[in-house]
Amino acid sequence: MSTQLHNPLNANEHWARLFSAQRLGSDKLPPTQNSARSAFHKDYDRLVFSHSFRQLNQKTQVHPLTNQLGIHTRLTHSLEVSCIGRSLGMMAAEKLHEKLDNGLPDGVTPADVGVIVQAACLAHDIGNPPFGHAGEYAIRDWFLHSERERLLQHLSVEERLDITTYEGNAQGFRLLVNNEHHPDKGGMRLTCATLGAFMKYPWRAIHSNAPQNKESQSNAQKFGCFSSEAVQLEQLANCLQLARSTQHSGYARHPLAYLLEAADDICYALIDLEDGVHLNMLSYDEVAAILYKLIGESSDANYLPSHMSVRQSLAALRARAMMRLVNTVTDAFVANSDALLAGTLTGSLFAHCDATVQNGINDAKQLAREKIFNHPSKVRMELMANQCLHRLLDAFMPLAWMGIAQLQSAPMSFEQQRLLRLLQPHLDEQQRLLTDNLYHNILIILDFITGMNDHEAYRLAQELQGHWGTMV
Repeated sequence: MSTQLHNPLNANEHWARLFSAQRLGSDKLPPTQNSARSAFHKDYDRLVFSHSFRQLNQKTQVHPLTNQLGIHTRLTHSLEVSCIGRSLGMMAAEKLHEKLDNGLPDGVTPADVGVIVQAACLAHDIGNPPFGHAGEYAIRDWFLHSERERLLQHLSVEERLDITTYEGNAQGFRLLVNNEHHPDKGGMRLTCATLGAFMKYPWRAIHSNAPQNKESQSNAQKFGCFSSEAVQLEQLANCLQLARSTQHSGYARHPLAYLLEAADDICYALIDLEDGVHLNMLSYDEVAAILYKLIGESSDANYLPSHMSVRQSLAALRARAMMRLVNTVTDAFVANSDALLAGTLTGSLFAHCDATVQNGINDAKQLAREKIFNHPSKVRMELMANQCLHRLLDAFMPLAWMGIAQLQSAPMSFEQQRLLRLLQPHLDEQQRLLTDNLYHNILIILDFITGMNDHEAYRLAQELQGHWGTMV
């Protein structure tokens, strides 16, 4: 697959397109910048005040339905990722300005690039279902059950892939460009630059499940766009003039998406470990050793200072580690800027950093996998989450094919009428109806279920089983 751009552009012109302030879903040209509040700042504000962002307050980061104060939710995680993303964006832009022959494109400042990445980072988990990745697995498993095979035959190959390999990343893009603020009329109408930075996987399920190059195997099952938003993805790629991918028939990432990915990795690799210590899943020594490695100092020094608490010491070490990571990642970004523009960079930016940084990040992820993600308490909660979402899907998803039966005047049971009554406010807000299009109906009901936070999903699942929903 060719990696050539739609039209030949020099580096400065290409960066100018990638920083486009054009709003997806709007025919209006971006206004001339005449205040300190840029179009990208408006993106950030639209995200902060959106319903979907607020719902992240009670959505799982790592530990579902925890009552432990100070443990991260998707909201606090997203805020922290956005802070790191802003630093990465600003510092990368300052270094890129020195490298480019003519500096950054006219009208674009390092602060602008910082807020583009900041806004994208704020939105990076906005499509996550209740219970985090456990929720994604629950949805996939439910649709892959043999009982659903006959119904899914009514879908196209790509539509089936969208559902059976369900991705929160694609749900996030759907929210941003379709559902929030202006349903079916551009959604939030964010700038193309912010949406481009948001898209870690700018391709559809049909692309990710048929990779041409096994170098991309780690992302082979991930995708960032349902077929329902394929038009918006094409519009975005044309506006930004994204390169074509060398691994599949989709698009290569926007260069700033690599900074978003790095910000996310930094936060969950380091802060998830802190949460593990506070929940007694990890020891101080285990985490301090990794932080010292990332700082670049000998792990022999990983003792707890007598004048500091565990929380204070970890926070101080984490801040130093983050400072070094931001510097190292932005150096890798600028050193590989040509490959980023061409869409040929392999691996994450960490793969192009100093070996101690690579090893430290890998050690952090490995420790989390071994002692946090497989901890018995987390496994039990994930099993509960799986049952919870399956109960919601059992109840509501038949309405997706009832949409077809209803057109044939099939009577609805009392339970189905009541379930439809619960769904109706969501349909009214989205200005949508159940129709004879099964794929359309499935997505609408998934919008409803995945839009719940953990506590809402848990309560409703309890009530559907005949129990009064209680807070965990």
